[in-house]
Amino acid sequence: MSRSDAGLPVRFEDVKAAAGRIAGIAHRTPVLRSRTADALTGAQLFFKCENFQRMGAFKFRGAYNALAQFTPAQREGGVIAYSSGNHAQGIALSAQLLGIKAVIVMPSDAPQLKIDATRGYGAEVVLYDRARENREQIGARIAAERGMTLVPPYDHAHVIAGQGTCTMELIEEVGPLDALLVCVGGAGLVSGCALAANAMSPGCEVIGVEPQAGNDVQLSLARGERVHIALPETIADGAQTQQVGALTFPIVQTLVSRIETVTDAQLVDTMRFFAERMKIVVEPTGCLAAAAVLQGQVSLAGKRVGVIISGGNIDALRYAKLLSQSGAREH
Repeated sequence: MSRSDAGLPVRFEDVKAAAGRIAGIAHRTPVLRSRTADALTGAQLFFKCENFQRMGAFKFRGAYNALAQFTPAQREGGVIAYSSGNHAQGIALSAQLLGIKAVIVMPSDAPQLKIDATRGYGAEVVLYDRARENREQIGARIAAERGMTLVPPYDHAHVIAGQGTCTMELIEEVGPLDALLVCVGGAGLVSGCALAANAMSPGCEVIGVEPQAGNDVQLSLARGERVHIALPETIADGAQTQQVGALTFPIVQTLVSRIETVTDAQLVDTMRFFAERMKIVVEPTGCLAAAAVLQGQVSLAGKRVGVIISGGNIDALRYAKLLSQSGAREH
C-alpha cells in the first residue's frame, strides 16, 4: 500500500510535472539486465543506466527541471550552483540549452574531467578549497553580488522532482518492483525516486546506499534529526556530503525503508563487474546502489529489484588505476 505524500515538501505530482518538462530533452535512459548479476544475487535486477544520461549522470534531470521554471528576471540574472561535478555539469548544460548564464562553485580537488566538462558547457567555474572554505557561503555571496539565482545540488524542490523521473521511467518500462536501490549523497535522488516508487509501485521497499565513510543519512535516520559529519574520505566523490538536506530528510524519513553502506573496495569491485560483465563505464558514486546487492550487503533473492546507476563520469586514468587495484586484490 502506498503512503500519502501529503505534507511532504515535494510530491509525486511534482515528479509527473517534471517528466513533462524534460520530455524530449533529457534522454530516456536504457534499462539493462545481466544473467550473471541475477545468478549472483538470486534476484531479477533491472539496472536504470543514468550513466547514459546527457552529461553522463542523472543530475541533468533535476537541473533542467529547475532552470526551466526560472522567471524572465531569473533567466536574465543567471544561475549559480555549487557541486563536486555532476550537478555542476547538469546546471551548465541546462543553462546552455536555455540561454542562461551560469557560474559554478567547484572544489579545487574535483576530478579534472568534471571541471573541464563544466567549462566546456559554457559555465564560469569558481574553484575553492573544500577543507578551508564553505561552498554555501561562497555561493550565497556571488548570488548576492551578481543577482543570480542559487540552485543547490539536492536541497531544492524542483531538483528533487526532476531526479524522481528516472524511477518513473523505470517502473513504466519494467512494471512493479519489490525493491529499489538508490545511491545516496545529499538524498535528492533517493527522495525523488521514493516519491515515484511509492506512487507507482505500492509496497516497493526503497533502500538508499551511502559510502561507509560518509553515512550521514543513515545516522540522521537513526537519531531522528539531521546529523552533520566530517568531510568523508571516499572514492565516491559525488557522495561526499556532510549533511542530508532539510527538504530531503522528511521525504527519506517517510518513504525510504532503510539506508545501507558499502566500502570503497566494494565500489571498485562493482565498477569492475560493470566493465567486465556488462561492458559499461560507471563512476564510483554510480556504483553505490549496485554494490549493496552485488556484494551481498542486502539479500533480495526472489525479488524484482530496480537498481539506479547514477552516473559514469570518471577520468580514464583514474578508472584504469581503480580497476587495476581490484584486479590486484584477486591475485
